[in-house]
Amino acid sequence: MLTDTHLHLYLDDFNEDLDNVISDARKNKVNRFFLPNINSSSIAKLLKICKLYENTFPMIGLHPCYVKENFKQELKHLKSLLEKYKFIAIGEIGIDLHWDKNFFSQQKIAFLEQIEWAKKYKLPIVIHSRNSFDEIYEILCSETDHKLKGIFHCFSGTKDQANKIIDMGFLLGIGGISTFKNSNMDSVLKEIDIKNIVLETDSPYLAPTPFRGKRNEPKYLVFIAEKICKLKNISLDELAYQTNQNIDRVFFKKMIY
Repeated sequence: MLTDTHLHLYLDDFNEDLDNVISDARKNKVNRFFLPNINSSSIAKLLKICKLYENTFPMIGLHPCYVKENFKQELKHLKSLLEKYKFIAIGEIGIDLHWDKNFFSQQKIAFLEQIEWAKKYKLPIVIHSRNSFDEIYEILCSETDHKLKGIFHCFSGTKDQANKIIDMGFLLGIGGISTFKNSNMDSVLKEIDIKNIVLETDSPYLAPTPFRGKRNEPKYLVFIAEKICKLKNISLDELAYQTNQNIDRVFFKKMIY
């Protein structure tokens, strides 16, 4: 069975058919669902879904695209929940320089604070790094002591970037972009050991080929998995086993600081 390590089931896109979405995913060999948070308004619904559905696991964090003037209040509210509920990670956090660069300095402050949460509560981090790899890498180099672990969500970078991530002890989140014809991911994935990746859909975003442009769902994770299996010349069972081992090592093995 496969694990979708990154999807947003609490968004309005799934209001009408969430039961069917999860049921369809399980029929398509996906039986664990990891939900990253985006801000203070999403966390209640996220937690409700994780309570209602088996094998759904919550993260907590302030997404960089939601870092605005009130980011300190957002962080204060989210931090207050860390001791009340059991989260598997701090995420999704990071820096986004694609949509809005006006809050870059605030994004860095928020990212650093949430890294400190991860260290304090011995949790991995799930990183959003759109158009910001160098900025995030610089921060991690100053913050990590090789005990801080996590995932670079939605990885679509170069071989050199992949190796830098792996050398820090982080995993690469591989999603629908890997199936896109012009993504240039084939050559990178061929060089990466499957011990260094996990699978994700980022539903409802970034549906893989042949569903590109439509609402993404966790049941489509198998198309991402099959693409990697073809590139690596391995079976789906082998990929599922190894990626689940990777996941359990990062998310469910307590780290010691």
